[in-house]
Amino acid sequence: MTSLKTRLHYYSQLIRLDRPIGIYLLLWPTLWGLWIASKGIPDIKLLLIFSLGVVLMRSAGCAINDFADRKIDAHVERTKSRPLAAGKITAKEAIAVFIVLSLAAFLLVLQLNTTTIYLSFVAVILAASYPFMKRFHSLPQLHLGAAFAWAIPMAFTAVTEQTPPLEAWLLFVATLMWTIAYDTMYALSDKADDLKIGVKSSAILFGKYDKLIIALLQIATLISLISVGLIAGLGLYYYISLFIALLLFIYQHNMIKNREPIASLQAFLHNNWVGIVIFIGIFVDYLHL
Repeated sequence: MTSLKTRLHYYSQLIRLDRPIGIYLLLWPTLWGLWIASKGIPDIKLLLIFSLGVVLMRSAGCAINDFADRKIDAHVERTKSRPLAAGKITAKEAIAVFIVLSLAAFLLVLQLNTTTIYLSFVAVILAASYPFMKRFHSLPQLHLGAAFAWAIPMAFTAVTEQTPPLEAWLLFVATLMWTIAYDTMYALSDKADDLKIGVKSSAILFGKYDKLIIALLQIATLISLISVGLIAGLGLYYYISLFIALLLFIYQHNMIKNREPIASLQAFLHNNWVGIVIFIGIFVDYLHL
């Protein structure tokens, strides 16, 4: 019988606390939305609620993802050591962790207005259903993008208590496109195993056009972000951050030029810098408005 300390360690691995990149990639667009919705002065309570909510929902998503993939992960080199795939915890435990974390996130949402509470149900549905999509269609990354981007309309309704405006949905589209792009890079690192097992992904769907489509998605991301800037009245610092993001995207394409698994994974991780740079641009721009 494993000790409580060991069990908690397995749970922390289940929810990837040792690999927080997913938290970062969900946090940055959430902060973009909060800052723009509040015109650079977000309420501290909202900032804490959404930041903690990001950690809880990403962690819950990891738990349900490993439950969905428990029979697949054991056959993939990169994931075979995950606690559920390795038999260190049970499927029931993974489900329990997902439920507890989701309820904790919902308790946070209950402190917000009614519209945001209603939107939170969509967030849970997206988070819970995403891991199963790779069995039903070839673009599960689209589903993930919607799950990650859904925090944006929630942030706007939490701040304004009104229906999300056009810039909120453009920011949603930008995050959606960005997520599909970087998660396709991630899928490139697993492509050989996915083909062997029969799991679907955008990397497989796009085939030899994968790098071109990633580039088009990144361009669409930047165009959407430029549109957000124009509508929200953002200035020079914001557009400088988008130019830097463009340079980072170009660098990522150099990383994936040979589609090598390790390099593709590194390109995926590199997107944390894109999120940081754009947030800094928004933050600094509002300081100078």
